[in-house]
Amino acid sequence: MDCRGMVFEERLDVALTAVSSRQVNQILLLLLVLTVCAILYNKVHQVPLTLRNETVDLESPEEMEEEIPVVICAAAGRMGAAVAAISSIYSNTEANVLFYIVGLKTTIPHIRKWIENSKLKEIKFKVVEFNPMVLKGKIRQDASRPELLQPLNFVRFYLPLLIQKHEKVIYLDDDVIVQGDIQELYDTKLAPGHAAAFSDDCDLPSTHEMIRSVGMQNTYMGFLDYRKQAIRDLGISPSTCSFNPGVIVANMTEWKHQRITKQLEKWMQRNVEENLYSSTLGGGVATSPMLIVFHGKYSSINPMWHIRHLGWSPDARYSEQFLQEAKLLHWNGRYKPWDYPSVHTDLWENWFIPDPSGKFKLTRPDS
Repeated sequence: MDCRGMVFEERLDVALTAVSSRQVNQILLLLLVLTVCAILYNKVHQVPLTLRNETVDLESPEEMEEEIPVVICAAAGRMGAAVAAISSIYSNTEANVLFYIVGLKTTIPHIRKWIENSKLKEIKFKVVEFNPMVLKGKIRQDASRPELLQPLNFVRFYLPLLIQKHEKVIYLDDDVIVQGDIQELYDTKLAPGHAAAFSDDCDLPSTHEMIRSVGMQNTYMGFLDYRKQAIRDLGISPSTCSFNPGVIVANMTEWKHQRITKQLEKWMQRNVEENLYSSTLGGGVATSPMLIVFHGKYSSINPMWHIRHLGWSPDARYSEQFLQEAKLLHWNGRYKPWDYPSVHTDLWENWFIPDPSGKFKLTRPDS
């Protein structure tokens, strides 16, 4: 083949390539136009999801609701208390509650079986193991009320370590029942810079008569030993109204930012060394360090969300009308509603669920 033939073939190849490229571009452009038209058509003629014959992976309304994390301890010998508290919360709300049930390694299997083999099997819950070794060297031995030295009594000090994915958390002592909607308590407003909200011991006139009748303290004088220089150096008046940490609404971000756990541990260690408070005083060994660390830096809970002292005396009672109006009842004190003697046990038993294993039994006069 001569040079002219070769040139002709090369020109033909180039021409064919150019034509082929144009065709590809035209096809791509056509596909793009068709895609845009399809999108616009679907926008205009969108079919409701309920009419489509397809499965759409959407969250249910319950899953889209904000979770309300509620922390409750399940202690050996009083596990029925946690069950009654959980039962009362679950039965009185439509909110999306996630229960964090905290226990020691030896008690976790029992509480899990109790829940899974009762009507509570429908609740959302996580079981969290608390390692008591974190308390080593931080608790002063005290024989007057040894039950107050149980490791789970200090779980409230370590909330951010146990509950990590939530901004706001509710902590409840196990000896409570909830008669209101827990959503109301969760909606408690915390002021900027406050890591927690509590109920003041002076906040409700209806409880003052109860306090006087059984000789309880409702000021810092009843919890801290003002004979000690370290306590006087705090500059807190002994007549300052105390609060009860059996019901807490906590802001985890502020708690961590202010290093609340470290502050509480510091005062626990100082108490071991200097005996700054003890269970012979009004609130035992868990309340006192919280009174120190949170002094003047906490928000208030609606008083009706923490009606307490029901376990302080087997004789002193509130009026039935007052108790019916209460949102939360707390049997703080020695006289628990699962034991005898105790008061207002009928209100507590309404929510108690018998132990399927038969290990936990109520103590009653005829038992």
